[in-house]
Amino acid sequence: MNQRLPEPLEQWFTSRGWTPRRHQRDMLTAARSGNHALLVAPTGAGKTLAGFLPTLTDLIESPTEGLHTLYVSPLKALAVDVRRNLLTPIEEMDLPIRVETRTGDTPSDRKVRQRARPPQILPTTPESLSLLLSYPDSLMFAHLRTVIVDEVHAFASQKRGDLLNLSLSRLQTINPALRRVALSATVADVDAYRAWLAPDGDINAVIPVIGES
Repeated sequence: MNQRLPEPLEQWFTSRGWTPRRHQRDMLTAARSGNHALLVAPTGAGKTLAGFLPTLTDLIESPTEGLHTLYVSPLKALAVDVRRNLLTPIEEMDLPIRVETRTGDTPSDRKVRQRARPPQILPTTPESLSLLLSYPDSLMFAHLRTVIVDEVHAFASQKRGDLLNLSLSRLQTINPALRRVALSATVADVDAYRAWLAPDGDINAVIPVIGES
């Protein structure tokens, strides 16, 4: 079971006086095994960072251009969340990883450029992702490796969740090897969210990772 982080990430945790939590390393193990995963952890347990760790590891170990990871969040404060959990670690490790958000407020010229030259990590919303997929040219998703759905408990059972599920199916058709990840606060019915996340509803395809507080 390979849970070792790349040296820059290990050093970054050390510089913060942190030790990676068990569920953060378990998410890395799931990614290296190619498995879909649902992380259920209480607020403040570092679950968003846990979702990003496999992507950061991939891009450190095998730098690549093109869209690697979509991060989908229902939160209005998307930019604030991304700054805290992704941009700050990238900047502090001085990693050559491009991150750009795409929401209804993104300038139109940037939206056009993102389709032609996407960042490696694109945080977005269910609505913006659906619009992106409405274009006949979906080449920007051809090499997509991972979709991370944050705060899945907040909207999976609503219309926004239905919209996102349709988008996930479309993305899986474009790239069958796509790995799905969802992050949630503590919920009573973990299996219900595993079923929502799983391609074709195959609950056994999604590994549950239960976080520590």
